[in-house]
Amino acid sequence: MRHLNSKKPSYNFIFALLSAIVLCSCGHKQKYESVEDEISAIENSLTNPVIVKGENPELFSIEDRMKLHNIPGVSIAVVKDGKLHWTKAYGIANTETDTFVDSATLFQAGSISKPIAALGALKLVQEGKVDLDTDVNNYLKNWKVEENQFTEKEKVTLRRLLTHTAGMTVHGFPGYKPADKFPSVIKVLEGKGNTPKIFVDTIPGSIWRYSGGGYTVMEKVVEDVSGQPLETYLKENILMPLGMTNSTYSQPLPEKLHQQASAAYDRGGNLIEGLWHNYPEQAAAGLWTTPTDLSKYCMEIQRIEAGKPNGILSKQTVDKMLTKHENNWGLGPSLADDGSSLRFQHGGKNAGFTNNMIAFAYKGNAVIVMTNADNGGKLMNEIITSISEHYDWDIAKQRTVETVSLNAEELNKFNGRYKYLGKTRDGSDHIVKLVTKEGKLLIVDEKNAEEDLITPMSETSFIDLSDGDQVVFTEKSDTLEFTFNNYYSYRRIE
Repeated sequence: MRHLNSKKPSYNFIFALLSAIVLCSCGHKQKYESVEDEISAIENSLTNPVIVKGENPELFSIEDRMKLHNIPGVSIAVVKDGKLHWTKAYGIANTETDTFVDSATLFQAGSISKPIAALGALKLVQEGKVDLDTDVNNYLKNWKVEENQFTEKEKVTLRRLLTHTAGMTVHGFPGYKPADKFPSVIKVLEGKGNTPKIFVDTIPGSIWRYSGGGYTVMEKVVEDVSGQPLETYLKENILMPLGMTNSTYSQPLPEKLHQQASAAYDRGGNLIEGLWHNYPEQAAAGLWTTPTDLSKYCMEIQRIEAGKPNGILSKQTVDKMLTKHENNWGLGPSLADDGSSLRFQHGGKNAGFTNNMIAFAYKGNAVIVMTNADNGGKLMNEIITSISEHYDWDIAKQRTVETVSLNAEELNKFNGRYKYLGKTRDGSDHIVKLVTKEGKLLIVDEKNAEEDLITPMSETSFIDLSDGDQVVFTEKSDTLEFTFNNYYSYRRIE
């Protein structure tokens, strides 16, 4: 359930009509006189990811959607045929200083920090200093993975940490305001920061479960084996060799880089207190970077797979990195599709930043989108869909659905407050409210300042046309329940 304002911006009719004619008559095969014309076609062809059957898709510009979704700034890089094809930045980096986003503006990468940091661990593996399948306690020095009944036969290994199968706790990290006390990595591992203790609570290797905590253990392994702070080791061995000169794992961000960094914004487009949060969990969430720098990571992996000698890693090591484990996860990135269409990718979400990076392993194409907003996901997906359709990359497609009309009485029966039946990360109750407003059904999440419009596809199933999220209602004894995306269950409590 992500933020949605139900009011859509108007769009210039003549431009929309001409764009539609171009799309219908030429597909995306039209030849453009310049890259600028190509970019213009992409940035003015954004649509909802889901459209109603029989309706023509409404076209929007990036600027329109930034206003709709309360997103101050966006930065994009596109790799095509093995080369950086274009970059472009939009909007404001800092509303206090009226600084605009440009291609050198630093964004927090969030969890995209993980696959880049994983290169550092893999370099140690390649050098024979660590082994992927050895108990990491053999490498850790002044902190160890606590042994318990789950680790009696199976151990926490680097392979399992990198693929989220080590059985480690703690999904992610909220970060620290600049004025907050900044804990050491050991304090984080011990649960003496603002997140619980990181430990093994299920048999290593038995399940896939995303764990930023596991990547923090990996960070400690890299530091203990290399004898360097993570930011120093990764700068010298990964970032600089890749030419990622506008990237750093230093936390907090050095003051000399503050003017280059984007501020962070909440779902309402409001500046986050202190401009951004800091993350001592550097491998999991601590990278500051740009789409252009991330494109260098993508191109390096692509070139190594194409046979480049003397790359940041050997082809043998990269092949291991791109081998699917549980839940289609590689040694760092998530993996999608197979064969010549294999993609390595990762999303990233820190307080006030939302990003995505998608790259083909063998086709030489990639797209990176970074936003300085909590609410950047929908716009980011619309941009990626437009780019994918323009270049026929087949990574994001528009979905067509059939909808039905329900009257006020039929909609009103779903109104009420619903409680999530699972366990939230912080242990608190998650309650949402369903209300009928102007003949439409809304899911209101006041805690996260989100409002989602859902459209009926039947008397009991609904869809959010802006992102494809689905809600299905069922009657349970004397109340109603609904499932969100066929996974998260909620029960009406009043």
